Amino acid sequence: MAEKNIVIIGAGYAGVAAAKKLAKKYKKDDSVSITLIDRHSYHTMMTELHEVAAHRVEPDAIQFDLRRLFNRTKVKLVTDNVTKVDHESKTVKTTHGEFSYDYLILGMGGEPNDFGTPGVGEHGFTLWSWEDAVKLREHIEKTVQKAAQVHDEATRRAMLTFTVCGSGFTGIEMVGELIEWKDRLAKQNKLDVEDITLQVIEAAPTILNMLDRKDADKAEKYLVKKGVEILKSSPIVEVKADSILLKTGQVIPTHTLIWTAGVKANSDTEDYGMSTGRAGRLNVNAYMEAEGLENVYVVGDLAYYEEEPGKPIPQIVEAAEQTAHTAADNIIADMKGTEKKEYKGKYHGVMVSIGARYGVANLSGIHLSGWFANFMKHMVNLYYFFTIRSGYYMWQYVSHEFFHTKDKRNVFRGLPTRFGNVLWSVPLRVGVGIFWLSEALPKVWGYTKWEEATASFSSLPKLFQGFGEDSWLTSSTLNMDLWWLSDGTTAATTAATDGATWAEPILSEIPFWFEWMMRLSLPSMEMALFAQKVMVLLEVAIGFALIFGLFTWISSAVSAGLLLMFTFTAMLGWDKAWAFPASIALMNGSGRTLGLDYWVIPYVQQKVGNWWYGKERAIYSDHRSSSTTTTKSKGKSM
Repeated sequence: MAEKNIVIIGAGYAGVAAAKKLAKKYKKDDSVSITLIDRHSYHTMMTELHEVAAHRVEPDAIQFDLRRLFNRTKVKLVTDNVTKVDHESKTVKTTHGEFSYDYLILGMGGEPNDFGTPGVGEHGFTLWSWEDAVKLREHIEKTVQKAAQVHDEATRRAMLTFTVCGSGFTGIEMVGELIEWKDRLAKQNKLDVEDITLQVIEAAPTILNMLDRKDADKAEKYLVKKGVEILKSSPIVEVKADSILLKTGQVIPTHTLIWTAGVKANSDTEDYGMSTGRAGRLNVNAYMEAEGLENVYVVGDLAYYEEEPGKPIPQIVEAAEQTAHTAADNIIADMKGTEKKEYKGKYHGVMVSIGARYGVANLSGIHLSGWFANFMKHMVNLYYFFTIRSGYYMWQYVSHEFFHTKDKRNVFRGLPTRFGNVLWSVPLRVGVGIFWLSEALPKVWGYTKWEEATASFSSLPKLFQGFGEDSWLTSSTLNMDLWWLSDGTTAATTAATDGATWAEPILSEIPFWFEWMMRLSLPSMEMALFAQKVMVLLEVAIGFALIFGLFTWISSAVSAGLLLMFTFTAMLGWDKAWAFPASIALMNGSGRTLGLDYWVIPYVQQKVGNWWYGKERAIYSDHRSSSTTTTKSKGKSM
């Protein structure tokens, strides 16, 4: 068989899917050559651009190197710009080379459509590439930083107004990320979060028109609840550097307009001499074959084919992959001489995330909203990595989305994040908590009563019948734990208080330095009994505090101190010394993962900090009534 050259232009969702399918089919067929050409050496996860633009994840989180995706396959990678496609000679010309083809797949995708609105290209920001996302992110950070130093209120307000034009997936997901990012932006730049204004401007009378109205209304309600201003039936007619003009005549002062209002075909294809449909998309038939051309296929957002009259293939990832598979299957069929397959779109639903913790979705008629909708989006993304057979980037996605996010910006609200919280120490924290309860509870009920009640499950109700005679809380006897004598034997140590001084028989056996400390700090039996009650209650408190993750740092520090004292005074055996280093290890904020400290510590820090130090401001203007007052104030502070 003569060698067949398959050339694919564009490494987007469709191009990668087609290359993967063909590479698998012709893995051992040396007569078939597959070449993938893209101006970048990486594949971008376009559906997550908003996460980079709003600093939820780092830029490399959505950038997948093509060599890692196609290593150990027969796909030849070419990083270059395509300058011409010659259908007569069947060649693809690039800036640095030329490639002949027997079959050509065009999958360059689309680009933003500004519909000729004046000023969008000069002053607006788009979100259609990795470069766009990084540029927008840097602009937002610099703009907020500058605004924090501006004294003029009107100028500062305009700089802190971020406007999104378009209420499709991209626009709503972008403003959703800004909702969660603005807290961090305000804190870093010493601003009140209320100073930052978020807006969505839509030309249509409703938003999220690709969703059912019920789902779209839920999303709109959430946005309004979070303070987003939504202006509907308000087309933008002009964009300036510091404002935008609506068709209604309203002028909105803003230094940031994010344009997500529409998509058109990649403008590179304008010179390819091919038949075009709506928004410049290339016309194809049911086999994804370019209209009027032989062995040329168009896939993804670039392809225009009406599955039903007036209903073209949607520009979504699922459609991009399915068109790519149809084209690949028909190339395979053509080479085998078998019947080709028509495109049959099977779409399992749509979903939109509004920040990291809320979303709405319609999955094959199942309507979801809130946490579970966003969770399902992650599952869909993970499935995508499975379909392109990239375990490496599947793990990278999990790391970036669940373990490396800040400010609780993931679907699990920061519980598994590695920035400050230590998920893996939770079992240790609970274990040390149980250790303290196992030490304390027999003392609370008394050893005899505890042994009887815990001998079997049916005996547990005895714990609700009151404390035993040897309970540390009710007994008039001073009790001490089982401790080790110097000769290696053990002694149960209790001392009656009737007429006794300070438990002389017991103290004669403990280390002299501890005896000295006890006599000095507890000179009477009454104080010793009081300390005994406090000690057992302290052990109970430490146990529950560690189990529930409340004030974990303090609880762990006290735990370590008590263990050190009990071990070296022979009140605990050395077999329990493991709990000391464990307590030290828990002094790392482990209570903020699956613990009450997740809510309590940030709240306490904020309230106490604002009360003691005052609230930070980017600009101070403490006016004085006279120069004398100012002088006196300065004198007091020196």
